[in-house]
Amino acid sequence: MTEPIFFNRPAGLTVGEIAALTGAEARHDARLDLRITGIAPLDRAGPGDLCFLDAVKYADHLPTTRAGVCLTAARFAERAPPGVVALTVRHPYRAFVSVARQLFPGALRPSSLFAASHDSVAVVHPTARIENGVTLDPGVVIGPEAEIGAGTAIAANAVIGPQVRIGRDCAVGPGASVLHALIGDRVIIHAGCRIGQDGFGYVMGPAGHLKVPQIGRVIIQDDVEIGAGTAIDRGAIRDTVIGEGTKIDNLVQVGHNVVIGRHCVLVAQTGISGSVTLGDFVVLGARVGINNHVTIGEGAQIAATSIVHGDVPAGAQWGGIPAKPARQWFREMKLLERMAKRGIKDARLDDDEPDAASRG
Repeated sequence: MTEPIFFNRPAGLTVGEIAALTGAEARHDARLDLRITGIAPLDRAGPGDLCFLDAVKYADHLPTTRAGVCLTAARFAERAPPGVVALTVRHPYRAFVSVARQLFPGALRPSSLFAASHDSVAVVHPTARIENGVTLDPGVVIGPEAEIGAGTAIAANAVIGPQVRIGRDCAVGPGASVLHALIGDRVIIHAGCRIGQDGFGYVMGPAGHLKVPQIGRVIIQDDVEIGAGTAIDRGAIRDTVIGEGTKIDNLVQVGHNVVIGRHCVLVAQTGISGSVTLGDFVVLGARVGINNHVTIGEGAQIAATSIVHGDVPAGAQWGGIPAKPARQWFREMKLLERMAKRGIKDARLDDDEPDAASRG
């Protein structure tokens, strides 16, 4: 059986081109014409690979690396072995990512199965408007009056609902469904996403649960990325909004009427209840849960597995169950740890004391 290489090595970049791209500095004797065609970690890199070092924890790997080029901080550069070009830069990992994006642009969004612009087994309603340069894989369904911009790729078995608008240079992964949504440019929607289904809204009562009509939309602004299996409900009486540049991980639930600001980060398995508002640049760690109608201020950060019941001020760092300011949470955890240790010690002392029968 042959071993597939899913991302083929590109023509590559020279050391001089990498230095120009990242602003890195090379030693005077560096081979600026050396061509790099791949990326790899320090301990697995070969002569044609670029690697990086930005932490003391991994510094011992540098003297033995076989990489062609290493992006690193100035304090580590002298430890590079002969034959390895050390490029010094303030933020090595960020520089490494900039180069990797140039080398492997195809890894930045879900790839289309076929290069054909309109596959014969895609189902496109005659009233849909598809600009030139759109890629539709087999099994794609495009609903009535939907509009898709140039350069967008829709992968196999994805469903685009009636009147949905998708901008230019977007990517919709295999098996995704997009309904009741307006989507900007350069948006990435990974495999199995569910966008625009009705939100979870019921009026409960002794005779049963009365379903609330969900008549809003999902509005996704430019440069948003949505991870595999994530679900974003449409609004009930207002729109669900995802602000530009926001990055959402896999398996995240965004409830109806939620408004997420610009450049937020939502990590895997986060659950956001209805009518929550997140300011710009909010970060939610993995498995954070947020209660209905909570507002989280601009730049706030919530630690993983926290449950948020009340509003969070701008710039705050909260964590815990229920979530509270991080310093208070840490103090409480330390206090509980000390109390638990003291309780164990006291229990041992009690066990060592003779009972009444033995004393008698």
